[in-house]
Amino acid sequence: MRPEATMSGLPMTRSAPGSRRNKIQKTFNNIKITILCGFVTILVLRGTIGVGNLRGAADGDSDHKVVEDIERILREIRSDSDPDDSNLRFSANVANVSTTDNVTLSGTDASAYTAGKRYTLGSRISDWDLQRKQWLRQNPGFPSLIAGGKPKILLVTGSPPNPCDNPLGDHYLLKATKNKIDYCRLHGIEIVYNMAHLDLELAGYWAKLPLIRRLMLSHPEVEWIWWMDSDALFTDMTFEIPVNKYDGFNLVIHGYPDLLFEQHSWIALNTGSFLLRNCQWSLDLLDVWAPMGPKGPVRDEAGRILTANLKGRPAFEADDQSALIYLLLSQQDKWGDKVYIENSYYLHGFWAGLVDKYEEMMEKHHPGLGDERWPFVTHFVGCKPCGSYGDYPVERCISSMERAFNFADNQVLQMYGFSHRGLSSPKIKRIRNETATPLEVKEQLSFQARISSR
Repeated sequence: MRPEATMSGLPMTRSAPGSRRNKIQKTFNNIKITILCGFVTILVLRGTIGVGNLRGAADGDSDHKVVEDIERILREIRSDSDPDDSNLRFSANVANVSTTDNVTLSGTDASAYTAGKRYTLGSRISDWDLQRKQWLRQNPGFPSLIAGGKPKILLVTGSPPNPCDNPLGDHYLLKATKNKIDYCRLHGIEIVYNMAHLDLELAGYWAKLPLIRRLMLSHPEVEWIWWMDSDALFTDMTFEIPVNKYDGFNLVIHGYPDLLFEQHSWIALNTGSFLLRNCQWSLDLLDVWAPMGPKGPVRDEAGRILTANLKGRPAFEADDQSALIYLLLSQQDKWGDKVYIENSYYLHGFWAGLVDKYEEMMEKHHPGLGDERWPFVTHFVGCKPCGSYGDYPVERCISSMERAFNFADNQVLQMYGFSHRGLSSPKIKRIRNETATPLEVKEQLSFQARISSR
């Protein structure tokens, strides 16, 4: 079963988030221009600037400087960028790009994507595999494997440093964090929650890239970095990612090969939840992925290239998901062999098609399946309960997130003899009396979990 069109951190209906932000930005720009006009009017009335000077004939250095300042402000308003972005340019030729349904990627664009980049995530590293191997040998106290011979995984998530626009958003960010901590605790996974902007150029949905790179370099003992958006919840607390299945692969991401390679769809993959192996290949991928992300003219021009090349993509600034899809298509020979596109379970599951079926799942199925019968991850794409905009009504998003959290939380509470009174209620009830032999109960629950996961 293929979920509805979604993507990481972006609403996936007819209207793109960029269009809303553009409208808001245009409103701010109009306000700026109004204030600027009023400022100029006051200067003219006071005699600071002559009317003729505004036409380009300045009588003195101060008048000339004011004119230059006005022109600079107008350029900034029109470009919709920060002044520091003026030295960043994304060089690409889009003249030969096809915009029909049968998209053909231009080789010129693909080469410009790599050759024209100026932005870098950091100092170039070319021997990370060797460095990491030597470090692990010299530091045996930091093994790359955990109990059972499973590779060590670091789950990474985060949210902006400022409070949510909607106070309820902070509450549900906390619940989503608790949900992730519970899952990691049950499966021996380490977790990092980030609230810092490590690179102001890569704001928004691009912020994950510099964070992932820093964590790779600072945690050589970790084999996999697992990124998960803050608005995604684990809803199968028993299911475990079959990491041994991915020997020989470095990127594991939810998606559909036919949508990617045949249709060139902008929703073929979802970067809301993916695993990246800690290796040189991944550092190289991040190095060529990031240059479309710097805010301002770079991101805007890259967005036009992505829209021209990817089927169904609205016109808005470049996002990390579209950029990755474009990269895998335009340089398939370089990256494709190490990418595992996963859809046998829900590494990402679109919430709108799942939350209303939880009772049916509980009646017919059991945790440990991870697919449409009992989804591993429920991702609330397009909701934005923390922000001031979203693609769905806030009330629907909040109530659905409550159901998803309680659906998952029941699987944790039952180990202690409790459950929620209903999926829409935070209140709990006792479902099992206390016992004088708790270890026997624990062993029985562990056995049931092992059976369910097979």
